[in-house]
Amino acid sequence: MFHVASNPHAGKRELYAELAELAQGLLTGERNLIANAANFSALLFHSLPDLNWAGFYFYDGTELVVGPFQGKPACIRIALGRGVCGTAAQARQTQVVRDVNAFDGHIACDAASQSEIVVPLVKADGSLLGVWDVDSPHVARFDEDDRAGMEALCAVFMEHAAG
Repeated sequence: MFHVASNPHAGKRELYAELAELAQGLLTGERNLIANAANFSALLFHSLPDLNWAGFYFYDGTELVVGPFQGKPACIRIALGRGVCGTAAQARQTQVVRDVNAFDGHIACDAASQSEIVVPLVKADGSLLGVWDVDSPHVARFDEDDRAGMEALCAVFMEHAAG
């Protein structure tokens, strides 16, 4: 259904721009948070190379709880401030982790994950919706282009998040 990076020589920025357009089209007209999160996860997981997990953790007022994702079964609950996801949620700052084994307090839901990027999802009123979490089996998979691209994609997601 979705073919991304029609130009195999396109760089990361072009790929993320194309994905943002696809995400916009995919989410437009749908206000259900779970439906949008499921499709967003599938789009990115199957469009970006070298990923082994991509999905959401939603904040329930106490902790992060796993939401729609693509990949192997995941940790169900994560406390704020714990691991990469909890750190991103608490600090409200994107975390780009080159090597998860060097991240103090990393939670190893899948031992194959070697690098990670987590983007906090903050509503217009400043409250926390949750985080967008992406893992790779390769060290140093994510860089500043990924940070910018993932943050732009999450902005598209948040435009369509209910609530």
